[in-house]
Amino acid sequence: MVSFNMLILVALAYAALLFAAAFWAERRARIGKLNWLRSPMVYTLSLSVYCTAWTFYGAVGNAARSGLEFMTIYLGPTLVMIGWWWLLRRLVRIGRTQRITSIADLLSSRYGKSNSIGMLVTIMAVIGTTPYIALQLQSVTLSFGVFAELAQNPLDAANQGATALWLTAGLAMFTIIFGTRNLDSNERHDGVVIAIALEAIVKLVALLSVGAFVVWGIAGGPADILARIDSSRLAEWQIKPDRWIGLMMLSAMAFVCLPRMFQVLVVENTDEEHLATASWAFPGYLFLMSLFVLPIAVVGLAVLPTGSNPDLFVLTLPLAFDANGLAMLAFLGGFSSATSMVIVAAIALSTMVSNHVVLPVWLAARGQGASVSGDVRRVLIASRRLSIAGILGLGYLYYQFTGGTEALTSIGLIAFAGLAQVMPTLLGAIFWRGATGKGALAGLTVGFGVWAYTMFLPSFGDSFLMSAATLADGPFGIGWLAPRALFNLQGFDPLVHAIFWSLFLNSLVFCAVSLVTFPDPAERLQGAQFVNVYEHSSSPGRWSGRLAEAEDLLIMSQRIVGPKDAQAFFARNAARQGRSGYLPDVTPEFLLALERELAGSVGAATAHAMVGQIVGGTAVSVEDLMAVANEAAQMLEYSTQLEIKSEELTRITRQLRDANTKLTNLSQQKDAFLSQISHELRTPMTSIRAFSEILKESEGLKPADIQNYSGIILTESQRLTRLLDDLLDLSVLEAGQVSLNRQSVSVTEVLDGAVRTVLSAGSTSGLNVTQDVAPHLPVVVTDPDRLAQVFINLITNSAKYCDAPAPRLQISIRAAGPVVICDFVDNGSGIAEAEQELIFEKFSRLSDTAAAGSAGLGLAICREIMRRLGGSITYLPGQGGAGFRVSLPIKSLVD
Repeated sequence: MVSFNMLILVALAYAALLFAAAFWAERRARIGKLNWLRSPMVYTLSLSVYCTAWTFYGAVGNAARSGLEFMTIYLGPTLVMIGWWWLLRRLVRIGRTQRITSIADLLSSRYGKSNSIGMLVTIMAVIGTTPYIALQLQSVTLSFGVFAELAQNPLDAANQGATALWLTAGLAMFTIIFGTRNLDSNERHDGVVIAIALEAIVKLVALLSVGAFVVWGIAGGPADILARIDSSRLAEWQIKPDRWIGLMMLSAMAFVCLPRMFQVLVVENTDEEHLATASWAFPGYLFLMSLFVLPIAVVGLAVLPTGSNPDLFVLTLPLAFDANGLAMLAFLGGFSSATSMVIVAAIALSTMVSNHVVLPVWLAARGQGASVSGDVRRVLIASRRLSIAGILGLGYLYYQFTGGTEALTSIGLIAFAGLAQVMPTLLGAIFWRGATGKGALAGLTVGFGVWAYTMFLPSFGDSFLMSAATLADGPFGIGWLAPRALFNLQGFDPLVHAIFWSLFLNSLVFCAVSLVTFPDPAERLQGAQFVNVYEHSSSPGRWSGRLAEAEDLLIMSQRIVGPKDAQAFFARNAARQGRSGYLPDVTPEFLLALERELAGSVGAATAHAMVGQIVGGTAVSVEDLMAVANEAAQMLEYSTQLEIKSEELTRITRQLRDANTKLTNLSQQKDAFLSQISHELRTPMTSIRAFSEILKESEGLKPADIQNYSGIILTESQRLTRLLDDLLDLSVLEAGQVSLNRQSVSVTEVLDGAVRTVLSAGSTSGLNVTQDVAPHLPVVVTDPDRLAQVFINLITNSAKYCDAPAPRLQISIRAAGPVVICDFVDNGSGIAEAEQELIFEKFSRLSDTAAAGSAGLGLAICREIMRRLGGSITYLPGQGGAGFRVSLPIKSLVD
């Protein structure tokens, strides 16, 4: 039998072990020998602060009363670590870049560094956590009571109160010693973290040991356990989908929003990659913690006396079978679960209270500015120590007020629901740039008020806080305002009812107010920093205002972070600026760095206000304005995205239709070209072959006939040669293998030569050619033969295709800047608009090319020639007839 005095000695020895471990870790951290102290597994074990005494003891009691419902408390965090890993990673990145000290500081910083939001979240956290601390005190007190009863010295109410008081005092002392050693809350509390990791191992080993003892020591192994479950009333338990889903989502949100969980998840995180290990290791830890819950509950119901408290089965089962050592280990497991939660919660809440309540009120009361307001560091440390004592004292008073009744055992879920009201605002803070501080304040106020009305106050039953009549029929008999049937929504589990309405109205008001209000510049810039945290890591604001003295800033900093740390910070920045001593130039960049350094101690909102007292104000820089403008442009682009895409698709469709039409025409032209080429080649070849056979086989031909047939053969051979020359010429030009003979020439001389060539050939069919040449034309550097080829082709085309009764070709030449322009315009009917884009293609021809005896290669050759000469040839519409413009550069271009 374990005596009560022995139990006290073991508890004290265990507390001394925690002190020693914490001191050792702090010492290792001070000398820089961190090693495994900041390893992923230590970080994972620190997350076990989620498993409080309510989980260690209460999970078994919950299983005994409600079957598998206890699993929801484990499944929620598991879903977060596995499915919401991206959310945790974003929170950790924001915490590191913005030097966040608590969940209140995160929301305060996001919404324009508003201390009102930080103060509201702090009050919510204290109200929601105080009953939870009372629950831990009750669990440890009840475990003491079990041993005292076995020692035939049961604890009366006074002794239970004394036990809870001594426990509160001890936890307050430990938390003050190791939770306020460093003022910078953004620095890791290595001693506390190691103590929590040690406690995580103790409570896991304790629960697994009790479970193994129950399965193999009391029962006959797993098969016997399964048989016992089958025959127990737990086998009749059925899942209530609404309550199951509600509890699972509630535990998931609480895992992120609880101040103690945010402290270990975000503030105490030193390496973002630790989350990768924790994402699988912590769910494994939860699995082991839940492994023997159901066997312990089933065996306890079967072997212990009727009326035994199932919350204490973990202790009473080993004691009932005289396993005193195991019972002592189980006691230490429950003790560890309670103390770790209380320590971390007190650290987190004390930081929030000091940064967002005490210090702002104290500074406002002093009203003398941060540089002359006294020892801020002393005030901060004192306020945090007093806050720890006050928070634990509130927990003790709550425990005394409720008297440790059964109502207290359900307070865990009530606290979860209260602190889950932060979730909509938190998600809006990190994912929605349009979320505003007014929306956050309104949503938090409504959500917390609905939670208190529908869940917190009814938990006290019929009391001065809420009467039984109000609870049943609503205030003043207004039925649709009944706390457990709000808006006549009946038939739901009270917990699910309260969770639904509080979170729904919270989110609705938050979104609605954010949509009708506009964030101020500070909120806008902070929103961009938070939402785009992976792209931005600098502080969003820029300082301006009256010139500040570096001495004033140093005095203020020394009073917050201490002379040693402040002087070291100022010296580093002075050296970075190339200055000696402790006083750097007070630049906007330095002020940003100083604000961020102070934020680690007093929070972002208070640091911003204190620097602002000295500097005199803030302003938005050009870079910030560009960031806002860029954000606005992105929003505008998003709002018009569908319209732009629609226009783009319409344009692309039109272009594809035009391209398809052109390709169809070109395909037809290609077919016609091949048909024409075969005709052009076959016709002279047929004539040559026929008359050659006549000359060969016919004897006695007259000399005149011989000469006539020979002339036909020569003419057709020349025609065939010209066609082959055109094909070869076009191929050489397109391949870029043409050799140009560039020289300085007069364009008019080349044109005159081309006109004489065409007229002397006698192929102009009465075409009247006139020239309008501007005086003082510059000499150009080009290939005269190739240029003449272009001119001859254009004149010949006019002779062939001009359908006017008296065909006339007007040629105009003038200089226009760096080029000489030659226009060829006839008085015919011109070229149809549908064919104007095709006439320069190598498979293109006009509809009457067969009659003109042309294969349609002339303009394609002209285009390639002008391209090689550095000029161009285009069709001139609207001239009354067919018009072509040849543009030729004056200076020589490299081919």
